[in-house]
Amino acid sequence: MRRLLAVTLIVSLASAALAGCGNKGPLVLPARPQAPAAAASAPAPAATVGADATPAQP
Repeated sequence: MRRLLAVTLIVSLASAALAGCGNKGPLVLPARPQAPAAAASAPAPAATVGADATPAQP
């Protein structure tokens, strides 16, 4: 009798926990964040290689 009560209690709690979790309604993907236009259009600086290259300033 005690074992039946324990199993019933565990099954009841598990089903209540599973029924109460999750989002309600349709699934929707979040919108992608848009990159700033200034950062996307700025060209990368050209790398200088050779004997005439000056060291970078700290």
